[in-house]
Amino acid sequence: MQQGNNGFKSGFISIIGRPNVGKSTFLNRVVGQKIAIMSDKPQTTRNKVQGVVTTNSSQMVFIDTPGINEPRHKLGDFMLRVAKNTFREVDVLLFVASADDRIGKQDRFVLDMLKGIDVPVFLVLNKIDQVHPDNLPKIIEGYRNEFDFKEAIPISALQGNNVENLLAKITEYLPEGPQYYPADQITDHPERFIISELIREKALHLTREEIPHSIAVVIEKIAPDSENKDMIRVQATIMVERDSQKGIVIGKKGVLLKEIGSRARKDIENLLGSKVYLELWVKVQKDWRNKAVHLRDFGFRDDEY
Repeated sequence: MQQGNNGFKSGFISIIGRPNVGKSTFLNRVVGQKIAIMSDKPQTTRNKVQGVVTTNSSQMVFIDTPGINEPRHKLGDFMLRVAKNTFREVDVLLFVASADDRIGKQDRFVLDMLKGIDVPVFLVLNKIDQVHPDNLPKIIEGYRNEFDFKEAIPISALQGNNVENLLAKITEYLPEGPQYYPADQITDHPERFIISELIREKALHLTREEIPHSIAVVIEKIAPDSENKDMIRVQATIMVERDSQKGIVIGKKGVLLKEIGSRARKDIENLLGSKVYLELWVKVQKDWRNKAVHLRDFGFRDDEY
């Protein structure tokens, strides 16, 4: 393990911003593998997802936080606390905004929370592939009028444009320190968590608008198949809040649930490097987002639960 007395730099970087600006896309881009789920539906990320990027001279530990929004239920309260708690834990804050969208109420809600903190805040203007380059200076100026950013760096997380320059700039702000994780480790989350997120991602993609925030995924079992040792058997339950949602997730004659499983299995196989037999069930747990005991059971934990 490298130490900080040879110029090696290390630190923690929080990725914050309103929902659906590309935070998870950015995290997956920098670590080179999907560890955070992506969806066009707001507030897809619910827990902190840590991604680790190690070079010969530095180690950056990124924390992808839930999209910050004014909460409307206990799950929303939890997500807001998760995001705010990272402000005290990091060396650099990346405020991610979308270049193809105007500064809005939600952006200002996030920026108001950042005022007064003693951590360098970068403006990361994402989705620059969606706007004309000549418009970027004016867009950046608009954000600088709202907040005193240390740096303003335009990128396309989807295409990778200017991401390396952003990483280099982040490194300049990091202190000398130890290598916290092995060089080949890209996340501190256990496989069980990532598998549950991959299943939830496919359910989000394939269900209607009323479903997304009502879905949680609980992994019941991960073990080698008893008959085929080269195959991993994964058993998982998709939790919803109402009987009508259960019917939607299962679909007519089970078609939708089968498609969720088929798509999730491919990503899980890529993650585990093994053939996977995935079994999915759907269960109703009424109003689970407002009940602390269920939030704990489904993996949403912080000091206040």
